[in-house]
Amino acid sequence: MPTTPAEPAAPRAPLALPPPGTALPPGRISRWRAAVRGTGPMAAVVGLAVLLVLGAGEWATQSELDNQWDNLRRSGEVQALALRGVATRYSYLPFTAAQQPLIAELLHNPGAQPLRSAANAYLQTINANAGSDTLYVMNTDGLTVASSNWDTPTSFVNQNYGNRPYFRDALQGQPGRFYGVGKTTGEPGLFASAPVVENGRVIGVVAVKVWMQPIVDTWAQLRDPVFVTDERGIIFLGSVLPWLYQTTRPLPEQDVQQVQFDEQYGARWTPQPVPWKTLQRDGQPGTEILVPGTGKRYLALEERLPDLGWTLTLTADSKAVALARQQAWALASLASGLLVLGALYWQLRERRLQENRQARIELEQRVQERTHALQQAQAFRQSMEDSLLVGMRARDLEGRIVYVNAAMCDMVGYSADELIGCLPPYPYWHPDDLDRHWNDSDTALAGKAAPQGNENRLRHRNGSDVYTMFYTARLIDGNGQHIGWMSSVVDITAQKRAEEQQQQREAQLQRVQRVITVGEMASTLAHELNQPLAALVNYAAAARSLAAQGKTELLNDSLTALSSQALRAADIVGRIRRWVRQHPEAREPCDLNAAVDQSLGLLLRAEARRHGVAVRLDLAHGPLRVNADRVLLEQVVLNLGLNALQAMQAMRADATPPEAHELLLRTTADTRFACLEVLDRGPGLPPEIAERLFEPFFTTRSDGLGLGLNICRSIVESMGGELLARNRDGGGAVFEIRLPRIFLPPP
Repeated sequence: MPTTPAEPAAPRAPLALPPPGTALPPGRISRWRAAVRGTGPMAAVVGLAVLLVLGAGEWATQSELDNQWDNLRRSGEVQALALRGVATRYSYLPFTAAQQPLIAELLHNPGAQPLRSAANAYLQTINANAGSDTLYVMNTDGLTVASSNWDTPTSFVNQNYGNRPYFRDALQGQPGRFYGVGKTTGEPGLFASAPVVENGRVIGVVAVKVWMQPIVDTWAQLRDPVFVTDERGIIFLGSVLPWLYQTTRPLPEQDVQQVQFDEQYGARWTPQPVPWKTLQRDGQPGTEILVPGTGKRYLALEERLPDLGWTLTLTADSKAVALARQQAWALASLASGLLVLGALYWQLRERRLQENRQARIELEQRVQERTHALQQAQAFRQSMEDSLLVGMRARDLEGRIVYVNAAMCDMVGYSADELIGCLPPYPYWHPDDLDRHWNDSDTALAGKAAPQGNENRLRHRNGSDVYTMFYTARLIDGNGQHIGWMSSVVDITAQKRAEEQQQQREAQLQRVQRVITVGEMASTLAHELNQPLAALVNYAAAARSLAAQGKTELLNDSLTALSSQALRAADIVGRIRRWVRQHPEAREPCDLNAAVDQSLGLLLRAEARRHGVAVRLDLAHGPLRVNADRVLLEQVVLNLGLNALQAMQAMRADATPPEAHELLLRTTADTRFACLEVLDRGPGLPPEIAERLFEPFFTTRSDGLGLGLNICRSIVESMGGELLARNRDGGGAVFEIRLPRIFLPPP
């Protein structure tokens, strides 16, 4: 556009580069275009500057991206190696345990209590020495017959894991590996299995559970998320808890049903997609993850582990890339500005003074903007630090505090000005733990702080105690130099108080348990001594009668029987005390048929005659040996017989057939159990009574305590057997004692 004649006399506006992204008014644009047309070389300089800024931004962006991908690749190799090491560390345990002859013998005889006890002890010892979570053995139906945690509330014994893939793989003769949530404990872990093979046939499965939480705890200390997906794309391990067990891709209905059948991620698992989206850009080795609602964007690199069937994904915050681009733009803009200013100086020397002043003004504005941006960034970082609930403390190499955040100040009650510059001993050290504080401080400054942290008790400014965990790491400056130590401090006061309350509750529960045990022992003694005491009274009455008649020989027999019953009462007292205190040493091999005969001779036959009931025996040929407490077993048989007599007493009538006045004691045996059946012709067991038959203090007799059957069942179960009750065909009831049979070697 040609200029008007008045324009040469008017003062010219200074020629200066506009700040990037700044919109100029129309008049300013016209003057700028005119100046550019008048200065052809300046257009080339400006174009070069723009290209320099854009090129520097792109170069910095690509360089930072390459650096981030390289870091993720190296970190992925390290994390994959660590994950593979944890996953395969205990793979040898199931195979080793499967070679133990004791395991095969137990699988052939799962009901043998000595074998089961020995196998439990063996597995417990191996598991403790190896450091795994749980080691256990299953039969071909998936039922656990022995486990290293047999004596814990979450024991695997008698639990069925037949629906688990690792069990199915081992049953096919192949080693199995499976990660899932435990059906018994509810705690996730890695399960590895191996078959127990005998003569080319799988007779059982040995499995080990490995706790993967230590490696997750390591990931939780990283700045960015790390997670592992299975072959179906389900996240099962990672540092972000809300993402666990969510799907990264749609699952076919068949896969959903299989996961639910296996109960891999709990009995109530349903597929839920992850709360983020992925982007795949050309030329990138990984993907980008966008988390809606948070504004977070991560670079994600997958490390496949084909031997485990897993995929390890590591992420890095893409803010570093954006920051590198912004810094490159700023530096390139500054360099371009200097280049343009130099060119203008040589080309327009006459107009340079005014233009330099304007350039300085614009430069100052840019500096102010950059300073403001840095101040905003500093304020943002400070706000993030102040919002942390974890205390942060930085010290130099001499132990002098150089930085504390707001959470640390709130934790100890001192301001940052009061703490910064302090050398040990610090004002918040607890006066009763000074030696420990000195030792921990010297250890940390020497670079020997424990990675799992140190627990310390601090003294708040108001005098209260604060329990904390200190985690210390090296503090490195921008040049890579070690300049001190950074510690993160976690307040665990509430946790400590909860632990103390739990200990108090456990102590109170133990006291209540002792009271219950004493009550049970007193009730048992009162019930079990009824028969010997009744016999003592009868023999004493007979002795007085014989003494009055002068029959000394019969009197001597009565006194001998009376003494025998007194000794039996004392024996019952001692054995019941040992039973209540769970002392199994009174058990010994004894004959079940002999116990029946002894019970008849004690009181049962006499009581049957008094009630007018015939006693019939149907005993198996030969001795039936069981491992039991002989006296307590005889008491159980006697109690069941007396109960049967009392039940038939209510059914007696002249019109009843003769077989209604008969008590039948029958013994049978198979390869595993010896059984005794007590059969009567009483009223039987109505459903409402059968359901509560073995409940303590439940009785249908007005003069009963309701403890007899409960005590009998407890005694039989303490001997490794069981007491069953059912109705008898044709009327009456049947009480059956089943005890594990033992076979003594021939002499």
